[in-house]
Formats: sequence, C-alpha cells, structure tokens
Amino acid sequence: MTPGALSNGHVISEDEPGEKLTIWGTNIDMNQVGRKIDGFLRHFTDQDAISRDERGKYEELIFEALRDGHNTIHIDCNDVFAWSTELHDQLVAYPTEIVPHFDMVIFQIAQEMVEKLGVGRGQTPYLQIRPFAMRVHRPMRDLNPTDIDKLVSVKGMVTRCSGVVPDLRTAFFRCTLCGNTQTVLNDNGHVAEPTQCGNCENQFTMELLHNRSQFSSKQLVKIQEAPEAIPEGETPHTITMYVHDDLVDSVKPGDRVEVVGVFCAVGMRVNQRVRSLRCVYKTFVDAIHVRKESAAASGLQQVAEKGGGIEDAQAMLIEALRREGTDLSEEKIRAKEEALRAVADNDDLYETLVRSLAPSIFGMDDVKKGVLCQLFGGCSKAVPGGRIRGDINCLLVGDPGVSKSQLLSYVHQVAPRGIYTSGRGSSAVGLTAYVTKDPETRDMVLESGALVLSDLGVCCIDEFDKMSDSARSVLHEVMEQQTVSVAKAGIISTLNARTSVLAAANPVGSRYDRKKSIVENLQLPPTLLSRFDLIYLLLDKNDEWEDRRLARHLTSLHYDAAPEKLAPPLSKDKLRDYIAYARAVCHPVLTDESCKELVTAYVEMRRTGYEQGVQSRRVTATARQLDSLVRLSEGLARMELRPDVEPRHVKEAVRLVKAALMESATDKYGRIDMDLITGGYGQAQRDELVEVGQSLLGLLKASVPTSRSDLYKGINANAEPGRGVSRAIVDEAIKLLQLDGQIDVRQNGIRLTTL
Repeated sequence: MTPGALSNGHVISEDEPGEKLTIWGTNIDMNQVGRKIDGFLRHFTDQDAISRDERGKYEELIFEALRDGHNTIHIDCNDVFAWSTELHDQLVAYPTEIVPHFDMVIFQIAQEMVEKLGVGRGQTPYLQIRPFAMRVHRPMRDLNPTDIDKLVSVKGMVTRCSGVVPDLRTAFFRCTLCGNTQTVLNDNGHVAEPTQCGNCENQFTMELLHNRSQFSSKQLVKIQEAPEAIPEGETPHTITMYVHDDLVDSVKPGDRVEVVGVFCAVGMRVNQRVRSLRCVYKTFVDAIHVRKESAAASGLQQVAEKGGGIEDAQAMLIEALRREGTDLSEEKIRAKEEALRAVADNDDLYETLVRSLAPSIFGMDDVKKGVLCQLFGGCSKAVPGGRIRGDINCLLVGDPGVSKSQLLSYVHQVAPRGIYTSGRGSSAVGLTAYVTKDPETRDMVLESGALVLSDLGVCCIDEFDKMSDSARSVLHEVMEQQTVSVAKAGIISTLNARTSVLAAANPVGSRYDRKKSIVENLQLPPTLLSRFDLIYLLLDKNDEWEDRRLARHLTSLHYDAAPEKLAPPLSKDKLRDYIAYARAVCHPVLTDESCKELVTAYVEMRRTGYEQGVQSRRVTATARQLDSLVRLSEGLARMELRPDVEPRHVKEAVRLVKAALMESATDKYGRIDMDLITGGYGQAQRDELVEVGQSLLGLLKASVPTSRSDLYKGINANAEPGRGVSRAIVDEAIKLLQLDGQIDVRQNGIRLTTL
C-alpha cells in the first residue's frame, strides 16, 4: 500500500490539524492513533534491543533498513500489545486502516533520519511494516465471516505456488480526444475507471495505458493444514493466500509456514460474461508476513540446494533471522552460528546424535546411525553424461510392533523438509504429480505430490509393502534419477524429486520367515529393492534379558520420576538446525587415503564370493554397494563438519553396510548373496531349482502326462519329515522348465516336449 492510500472504502485524508478523522463506522480517532504509533516506534525498547544514541528498538530497525537498503520493518505484535493494548486491538480489528498509518509514520521517521543523519542514498525509501507473532493463532477451519477484514494468523504447509503475475497498483488513463491524463490508485483490488474526461468532459473516452501504469509482483500460494492440526476423522482444509513484492517466491511447496494477513472475501461471478455475483463469496488471505517454520534451517537448506559455503550460510542466516523479525546484530548471528558449530566440537558427537534421534525408541543403534547418515546425506555430483545422486535410501523391514512407524514419524519432524505418507492410502499421482484445472485461469496446471514436495528432504513412506503396483512403479525413476516425468493432458514436464526415501514395510503374513528371501517375504520387485542403500531387518526375537530391558524402558516413559527417562542431548529443533547447517556449509570430498580404503573394502566384500581360490557364482557386492559406501562415508564426514572423507569414515560405512547385508542378504547357509535382493533368488536357491528340475524331468519320463500334485508327491516320496521340497520351489522349477521349452504344461497334465 502506498502512503496515504487506504482501502475498503474508508477514506482518511490529510486535513487541517486538530480536525478529528475517524474510521467510517467507528469512533476511532486516527490522529490519536497516529500519536500512539509515533510514540511506539520512537520510544519502545526492551532488554534485547540494541540502543545506539538512545534510539528505541524500532528506530534502530528503521536506521538499519535505511543503511542497508531494505524496505521492510518487522513489527512484533507482542511489543505492540505491551506498549498499548488498545493499539494492538485496533491493529487486529482494522488492519487495512492501521497498517497504512504505520507506513506513513515510518515514512516520516525515515525522512527525518535521512535529513539529520544522512543515511540512505539521498532519498527516503518507501518502508513497509510486516506484523508477525500474533498472540492468537486461528486454525484454518475456524475462520468464519466475523474474521473478514481482520488480521489473522494461520499455520500450514505450502502445497502449490503459482507463477508470478503482475498486479496493477496505479492505473494511468489518457483521453483519446484531448490527450488529458489521469492516475487512479488500486483501492483494495478495485480500480475506479473514470467515465468522463476532466478536461473535455466527454464520456467514455479514457483508455488505459499499460506501459505507463505501475505494477507489482503477485503470487498465489495454497496452504494446507498440517497433519498434526487435523482433528480426528476430518479431512485437511486448504486456504488460498496472495503474496506481494518481496514475499514472492519466499516459500515453495513443502514448506511449513506461519502466515499473518488480512482475511478477505470477494464475490464470484455466476458467469464470466455477466456481472451478477453469487451469494457465496470466495475467501482468501492477503499475506502481510510469511515466516517459515525454523526459518534458519529453511535458509540454510537453500544454501545446500545451491552448493554454497560458509559465507553464503552466514548470509542466509541473516536473511532467515530477518524473516523471523529478530534482531540482526552481529553478536546474535555469530552466537547462532557458534552454537551450531559447537555441536560438532563434541568428542562424542556420533553417539550424541544417535541418542538425540528418536530418544523414546529403545536400542536400534545401527538403524539410527544409518538413518542419521540419510538425514545428513552425501554430495551430489555432476559427471559427463549424467548426475550421481547423493541422497541415501533406507528400508526398514520387520515384524509388527518394533517401532518402525514411530521412527519414521520422528525423522519426518526432524528433517528440514520432510513429508510423511502411507503406502496404503497413496496413489501414483499422489506421490508424483497430478493435473488439475486452475479455478482462476481455467488452465491445466500441475499439483505436486509427496515426492516432489519433499525435494531436497526426506520422504517417509509407511506401509511400503501395501502400495499398489502403479504407485510402486513411479519409485524406480525417483530413487535413481531423482526426477518425476509427467505427460498428461498436454503437459509434458520433468519435475525434480531429489529426495531420500525412508520406507517401512511388513512381511507377508505379518511375520518374517527366515527360510525365505527378503523378496519372497515382501513380494516387492527386486529392481526396486536394489535401489535401497541400507535394508534393515527388525525382528522380534525372544530374549529374556533384552525383553526385560525393553519392558523397563517402555514403562519408564509413563512416569516422570524414572531414572531411565533422560532428556536427549540435542532438542528436536537444534538437531534440525544442525542437520540443515551441515548440509549447507559442508561438502566433503574423497582423499587418496579414503579412495584406497574404499577400493580395498569393495574388493574384500567381493572376495567373499570366492571359495578356495575359484570364483563362485555368488555375488556378494555390486557397484551399487560401492556407490552406497561413498555416500555413507560423505554423510559421516558431513556429520562432523569435516572437509575431507577420512579412512575411519569409510570403515564405519563398511560396517553399516555389512550390518545391513548380514540380515537382509544372507542365505540359509549364512552366506551373503546379493542375488537375494537384486534377483529374488540366491545361488543356493538356483542350485536347488536345478536339482529339482532334473528330478522333475526324471519323473516325467516315467509317467506321461503327470499332474502338479503327482510331481510334488513324487519329489518328496523319499524325503524325511520336515526336509522335503516346498510346493513353491516345485512350481518355480516347473515354470523354468517351461520357459526353457523342456516341458509342456496343459490342462490335462504336464508332459515332456520331446514326446
């Protein structure tokens, strides 16, 4: 809003001193309000404010804005309430009148500073206030008609951001007959087009000149209720907000925000060709202030996206603190950064981070270490012909009740950008993107799904085994190329999905069968399982000593006096900020020593596939395991803010990979076989299938045709109880023989093809 321009039909002009100016429909004296605002801006101070030349808190902020060339002043509503409760109530009830009055008073104070102190560039910039930290936050579903034209504060998650569109601020009209010009201000979204020329007095001769008019940037943003704010049994509410000027592109889909703005209502036309309006109005929030949840972490995440360094991180910290409206003193910025770097100076940093991640979950140290490596992540690299991902994918498989979902929920809250979804309730378009029609422009637009919303973050997918085949198929591209390709309704695009996938799955029958491979237990395609860097088996084992420790831990969570119930070393917010800071400023690189250690570790892992000097057909490691070792090593170095990957990081990464493989890729003889993951069957099972196939051929030569049940009985005729061949192995052997063309399967039985 420009100085002196008000909206909503309430006109306040600059008349003679002493004349009483009131807001239409009220008895609020604007002259008195102006004096209160002037006193607040000049004299308010608190114990944290910096005072130079005995200036107040907001006088100092105005001085810094003039000095640094900024045009926004953040006003804490709690400060306004502490200064004058009446002024605070008037700001909340009549923001379209009080906010421009704030701007006018700030303009006068800034003009005085330019004249007396000589700050700025010789001219008084136009400063805007942005109130934040309202005392009352309104849930989206509680907004009602009584809140229209009032200042409200809502929280939610951004789901969609439109492109930047021009918003007409000052319309320039010129008469087509005499050339007379006239300027009209935008009054709350309405431009009063002059119907008569003020010079020649001819009607309907004024035309709008777009190149002489003034426009500002405008963007439509949709926010949705946060999952924790949705009442039981309800669906999330969505609200539309419009951001202007420097708030444009300040948020992106997936961000959690707190918005302070004016709740507005506009009429909707019955038809675009007629002027009649509907009786139900459309509501939206005209945003004045937008603050991200943990703005410091969000700002540092932008540095990580651009691959910046410490200097860029300091600049982002300053920008994040400015968006929060906090003090911008060098002491506070340095203290913020030193507090984050002090975490890395801890000698027991690795164990400290493990104890801080999901402290309510008992044990599972190796799983937490792998998840921590996923949160910190490796470094993405651009190579000729493509790009190597740095994000780490983890899969948790286990019996019910082993805290898989609880760990996913905690990671989703700790990750700087985290999305939590369930495989049972997610569709393919819900995970990637779907095409919808824009209600404003009626054009087809793309709405981002969970994987796109979690770009540069972590996407937590629970009930991974219960996803549909169509939803599961989209993950192949996301987990390797980290993109989402969409070709629908004439829209062909590729969206970024640079996300780490943390999935949890239950085995078939809700109980893991150690006699079967992980592919048979989960019934997931091997091509998808091979894209996970770490696969952990969380099994419910019978161990009296472990059961007693677990029982003591769980019962201690239900009362406060238990000695076992200890606070985590790092709070959830501090852990989130530290992860974002590490991802932003630390980009470790491999050294000669670490490369040699990686080569040695990979060759050693492959050597286990050799038996007595002769190469076995078992595959104990693949090139994907080598890539995983590199990513995990970089994540461990970034965890300590190290610029280089050291050999000890490689050794710990090898230990984490082996700890995962020993459970998920071990055959019935206790040997590691990667074919169990990449192909679904290990070498031992393949050998068994060959033996069963030869036995089936021998039975088929004796009797033709033969049914499946007869073959199953013939195979196990001489077997000991409990040591026979399972029906699944027999069926798989019959399938392989049929593919090889050795047998012919018909309705009347199975026979050899040679007969």
